[in-house]
Amino acid sequence: MVVREVPRYSREYLDPDKRSITNALQVFFDDGTATENVEVEYPLGHRRRRKEGVPLLVKKFEDNVRTRFASERVEAIISLFRDVVRLEHLSVNEFVEIFVQPAWRTGASG
Repeated sequence: MVVREVPRYSREYLDPDKRSITNALQVFFDDGTATENVEVEYPLGHRRRRKEGVPLLVKKFEDNVRTRFASERVEAIISLFRDVVRLEHLSVNEFVEIFVQPAWRTGASG
């Protein structure tokens, strides 16, 4: 593997008006062929792509909650996170209990 700095990427990362996080990747094979050089200036998650990234983060959260809890609890957790006012008014203890209390019941918190 060979990693090379592209000076423009470093300059644009440090430029307060740009703050890009550009990276590029190209794979070269032993037979002499290569993939296309793929460059991403603002990866998903960058502040300039927030509108595009937030729905994917929400989906990732919901998908992962489903791998950890029973469906009734999952729906209650997802419902809580969709209700920003209710979520903001939960105490830290109530919030943590939703995720760690083994005997958790729907409606027990908030």
